[in-house]
Amino acid sequence: MDTDSIHKIIVLRFRRVGDAVISSSLCSSLRKTFPEAEIDYVLNAEIAPLFENHPDIDRIISFENMEMKDRKAYLKKVCRIMQTGKYDMIIDTRTTVKTLWFSLFSLSSPYRIGRKKLYNCFIHNFRPDTVIDDDGAGRLLQLLSPLEKDFQVQYDRNFKVYVTSDEKKSFRRQMQAKGIDFSKPVMVCAVTARLTYKVWKMEYMKELLQRIIDHYDVQLIFNYGGAEEENAAIRLQQAMGNPVEVFTNIQAGNLRELAAMIANSDFFFGNEGGPRHISQALDIPSFAIYPPGISKKIWLPNACNRFQGIEPGDVSGEAKNEKLSYQEKFEFITVDEVWSKLQPMLAIFLN
Repeated sequence: MDTDSIHKIIVLRFRRVGDAVISSSLCSSLRKTFPEAEIDYVLNAEIAPLFENHPDIDRIISFENMEMKDRKAYLKKVCRIMQTGKYDMIIDTRTTVKTLWFSLFSLSSPYRIGRKKLYNCFIHNFRPDTVIDDDGAGRLLQLLSPLEKDFQVQYDRNFKVYVTSDEKKSFRRQMQAKGIDFSKPVMVCAVTARLTYKVWKMEYMKELLQRIIDHYDVQLIFNYGGAEEENAAIRLQQAMGNPVEVFTNIQAGNLRELAAMIANSDFFFGNEGGPRHISQALDIPSFAIYPPGISKKIWLPNACNRFQGIEPGDVSGEAKNEKLSYQEKFEFITVDEVWSKLQPMLAIFLN
């Protein structure tokens, strides 16, 4: 079938930053496969700005939290989007009861693709089973496998975020005004996390960061979001003795500023989460600490010498022992274990 038969595509990706960043690889794959099609990307409003200027996304459709919680408002908006959009293809990455409404309001769309679930057999006409031995990007791209029957699908496993030169220069000036010297390497450090149980033990983090300072002439920017995370970052800075190499006064006010901050850095280190995915999407080398229950294989797609991490299972087979507590499993990741994997990367990317 001629790819020109596909004029409009909508990709649904509600949830958090990391999910949306990795899922952008779908948009890139679709752009390569259907270069003339219009590709719309549906996201939570607080995440949507991150994908401005993305060449593989024609329109970002965002939903405010209020719209997500108000069933009537949500359905009304979904109905309007689908009736006016006249989409040839719907890619439902979530395939939840809530996202099914996009397809229900557009049953005439030739390609309605979602994950294989018991409740969507009469709604999605293509339901690939994506539970396979692959990473997060690979599992998402499996959603395009039904298209192989009719088209020559061009898969792109890379996910990207784009920062303009003006944005990068503007935030660089802010960093310089706060004391950053760009003649030395800059490392953005995620020392906190939105969910506190995902935070590596602060005593371990303190010791590891001190090793970095002792071995490299580097500046560390502690990244955080919100007052609670800011307080935790400042407490860590104080516990380290307020070294001149540590900065907690450089704050990203939104996701685009965060992307600009990371784009101006040489390395990203810290707790697993959305900022790490942004760093990889910007091709900034990174190393992340993955807590129990967060699969490195899934959440570190396209792992290579530039993008690495550590999880409890890398240290001990006991990490799968269900008799152990969450914290016991987490503590398999010691300072020495992290340093043994991180230091070789720093030797390459900070010198």
